[in-house]
Parts: sequence; C-alpha cells; structure tokens
Amino acid sequence: MASRKGPYVCGIDAALDVVSGKWKGLVLWELNAHGTRRYAELRRALHGVSEKMLTQHLRQMEQDGLISRTVYPEVPPRVEYTLTEAGAALNEALQPLGEWGRGRIRREELDVVGDAAG
Repeated sequence: MASRKGPYVCGIDAALDVVSGKWKGLVLWELNAHGTRRYAELRRALHGVSEKMLTQHLRQMEQDGLISRTVYPEVPPRVEYTLTEAGAALNEALQPLGEWGRGRIRREELDVVGDAAG
C-alpha cells in the first residue's frame, strides 16, 4: 500500500489525502456516532460498500492513525475498530462540511438512506 506523505500544496491537500474516497468519511461518522464497532457492524451500516473497499479503507485509515484496530485472540477472531484522537479531531473538523451537506439535502430535497442523520 502506497504511503501518502506528500508533498502537499496546502493543509486541505494533506487533509483530503487521508479522507479521500466515499467510505472514509462515513467510517469516521459511524465510529464517532456509535463508538467501537466490529467489521460486520461497519459493513452493515455502510450501505453499498464492498468487502474489498471497506477492508482497503480501514487499512489506510489505520495506517494514517485515524482508527485503531484491536484483534482479540478468540475463535473466531474478534476485530474491533475505534477512533483515535486524530480520527476524532478529523471528524470534528469535518462537522461543518456535514452541516453544509445536510443543508443541501434539505434545499434540494435529496433522498437519504434509512434514518441517516450525519
């Protein structure tokens, strides 16, 4: 997996590098809203994500220090994902973007999956 370490043009460039892709922001939101989650819980919550894409994004987010992955030595193995301080800070920084998006949903009367309020 290629490391994302710049060079960057500005701070927004560096930030977008770690949240690029549809699912990373949603993983941040899900972990912030519900706390520690298992892989299957994340997969069920993220409507339409493939196993391959979720696994890839989780690995990248772990590498970027946004989430922590804990493996419990059980049979079958239990794996849990939690936001790190950096992930929580990024999620907080993204909140104004979420507010803008909720306004767009209202203005344009766009459809929302289930009861998603993020």
